[in-house]
Order: sequence, then C-alpha cells, then structure tokens
Amino acid sequence: MATIEECREALDQLSGNLARAEGGVRGAAALDRSLSCHVTDLDRTFTGRLHDGRIRVDTVTPGPPAAKADIRLAMTGDDLVALVAGDLKFAKAWASGRVKLEAGFRDLLRLKALL
Repeated sequence: MATIEECREALDQLSGNLARAEGGVRGAAALDRSLSCHVTDLDRTFTGRLHDGRIRVDTVTPGPPAAKADIRLAMTGDDLVALVAGDLKFAKAWASGRVKLEAGFRDLLRLKALL
C-alpha cells in the first residue's frame, strides 16, 4: 500500500509532467480550478489548485473532501502512484471504477486531452 508521502510525490511528479507537456495536453492543463484527490485506502484528501499547468497541493486532511472542489478525483494510493508512473491507464481505470473523476461538463471536455 502506498504511503501518504508516496502519494504526495506522485502528485508532485504529475505536476511536473503537466508543466512540461506540450500541445493539447498543455492547453487542457492550463485551467485554473480547485482540485481534490481523495486517497481512499489512506482516507486522506489532498486539496489545492490546478493553475497554469501545475498542481499545487495546499493541504492534506483526514477523510473525504470537506468542500466540493471544481475537479475531484478519488482512488487508492497504489492506483495514484501507478497512474503517474504510467503503469495504469487512466481510461481503463476510470471505466472500471478504480478511479473516479468528477468535474463540470466543460472541464471534463478539456481534461479529456489528458486522458
């Protein structure tokens, strides 16, 4: 089982990957939205912002998200680490229910380039 530190490192790596992206991926990540990622097996939520193609984590709190972020993710820590490492494909994980993504319709359309 992934630790809180490994999940934080995965989110930092994802932020770096997004910042270095080009083309449609960079455009999709150029949103300015609040973001939460609930790591279900650790029962911790990372909250922050997606801004200018980077993810900034502001807090890590116990339990599910206290407030509704614009973009909401939920998954196990192992799945988060595997997604960022490229060992798990987002579309397959999302279709099977291993990863949950909630956002407004317009954001989902823009984020599909990341998937």
